[in-house]
Amino acid sequence: MNNKECKVAFQTLGCKVNSYETEAMQNKFENAGYTIVKFNEKADVYIINTCSVTNMADRKSRQVIHRAKKLNKNAIVVAVGCYAQAAKDELEKEEYIDIILGNNNKTQIVEIVEEYIREREKIVKVLDISKEKNYEDMELLHVLEHTRAYIKVQDGCNQFCSYCIIPYTRGRVRSRGVNETVEEIKNLVLRGYKEFVLTGIHLSSYGVDLGNIDLLGLILKIHEIEGVERIRLGSLEPRIITKEFANTLSKLEKICPHFHLSLQSGCDATLKRMNRRYSCDEYYEKCEILRDAFDNPAITTDIIVGFPGETDEEFEQTKAFVEKVNFFETHIFKYSRRKGTVADKLKEQVKDDDKNTRSEILLDLNLRNSKAYMQEAIGKPVKVLIEEPVTIEGKEYYVGHTKTYLKVAVELTEAINVNDIVELVPKAFLNEGILLA
Repeated sequence: MNNKECKVAFQTLGCKVNSYETEAMQNKFENAGYTIVKFNEKADVYIINTCSVTNMADRKSRQVIHRAKKLNKNAIVVAVGCYAQAAKDELEKEEYIDIILGNNNKTQIVEIVEEYIREREKIVKVLDISKEKNYEDMELLHVLEHTRAYIKVQDGCNQFCSYCIIPYTRGRVRSRGVNETVEEIKNLVLRGYKEFVLTGIHLSSYGVDLGNIDLLGLILKIHEIEGVERIRLGSLEPRIITKEFANTLSKLEKICPHFHLSLQSGCDATLKRMNRRYSCDEYYEKCEILRDAFDNPAITTDIIVGFPGETDEEFEQTKAFVEKVNFFETHIFKYSRRKGTVADKLKEQVKDDDKNTRSEILLDLNLRNSKAYMQEAIGKPVKVLIEEPVTIEGKEYYVGHTKTYLKVAVELTEAINVNDIVELVPKAFLNEGILLA
């Protein structure tokens, strides 16, 4: 079988970093002449980029790996990524998995698959990630989205939050070189991409291992690239927000004033058990710094409900804090035990019924906060990056996002094209999550 006849399918689980890495691996197969097909089609090679952030993510990774073999019993099944890294010994025993690759092995994916095709012997390549000091440089030549490109600039984490397995599956902080990042973005600009989202496992740590640059310095370099029209930041730790950081960003016209500051709990006692290294007062101060520097920035966050030991009173503190900060969006997660973490061993695990109740309360609060923030945009001109045509209730629209990540729809017209940045004035809600211009 030649490469063109060999069909390769990908499935990504987990975070935006995984999505970036999957696209980079797909680019490599395309460049080598392979045919890429959808995962639910019959393929010769199935590559599953796994996630291991929770026990549920482990289970889903196993399910997808099983499904691949059912789609084609003769296919080569490849498990890569965090679950492959964490569960190497377990996966080695499984006959239906042909190749197991941990993190920091993905750049050789094509060569490894071709080695298996020649030898037909199980391949296991999982490094001791805790000892890895070099960033595995992967490059995107094109991305699946038509308008927005996620750019991975950092890997690993040194924080060791008590609920998190990621430092063990991704290793310590490793940063991508400035020149490599800039060149990748320049190449994507030539292909028409206008918005770039900087992402990493712990983005705020970018540069700590390089010594001569930090995240702000990298942003300044990217801002100089001609053709880049928007720079959006992935999830940030609150401690990176200083007056200097915020004020410098506010002077950069390409920066999107959309900041995802990871919170996890609005209760100091819970934050301490989580090994989060800030207090609620410190977090609130960071939000105020952003609001002083930008005109009504979109601030979003994550909350974990039902963390071990979280009492009703502690949850009420979190609810009150979410109300006080008044986030644009709050992503709610019910705590899921993860073997190998400190939190898994904590006593006073919270009942599922309590987690469900608390999640519903915060989800309802999130809907109210999001609607209020979106309401403020009605009647005001905003610039929207047009991303795709959609049909809603039988009517055709173009939809896109503002710099603050408000989703806006406009009726289909020949005057507007995908990847245009156009000025629109939202006049009403089209539905719960979309404004109509």
